[in-house]
Amino acid sequence: MNHPAELALHQYLEDAVKGKTSISQDTIKQIGDDVMAAAKRQFGGGNKRDKFGLRMSNVGRPTCQLWYDKNKPELALPFPTTFVMNMMLGDIVEAVFKGVLKESNVAFEDTDTVSLPVGDSNDTVVSGSYDLIVDGAVDDIKSASDWSYRNKFDSYDTLYKGDSFGYVGQLAGYAKASGKRAGG
Repeated sequence: MNHPAELALHQYLEDAVKGKTSISQDTIKQIGDDVMAAAKRQFGGGNKRDKFGLRMSNVGRPTCQLWYDKNKPELALPFPTTFVMNMMLGDIVEAVFKGVLKESNVAFEDTDTVSLPVGDSNDTVVSGSYDLIVDGAVDDIKSASDWSYRNKFDSYDTLYKGDSFGYVGQLAGYAKASGKRAGG
């Protein structure tokens, strides 16, 4: 733990555990607004989860998986009933984390949508929304168990070796499309 943002965040959380923090009404409202928008997105209908498209969130997956998703979707296992709740929990973690960053006085640029032309003709475009930028680097917020945090997300090399969800490719795509460095 060496980065000033990480130190500020941990200090704020340590103070929160001791009951020594406050949180502004503006931050509370922003967290609430972000969670409401996520609930509408996840449960409000119109979400085309079954329609294939290249997007930043899937570019890091194995090519064969993407091929099957596009060409043989009928062979895919259905999403489990817990899928939408898992997505919602990730959205809540992101909203609260950004609020905590703000209250910790960590400067960051908020979510933005980016597009990246790919291929020689640039006729294919992959788009997505990164979570935030800290110190000029794109960072992605992930909810994870304590075990995953310690054993999967502890370094780039560890994540790269066991990146079954394609997080490294996703982050690299966001960085390239935004013209920023890849953070973590």
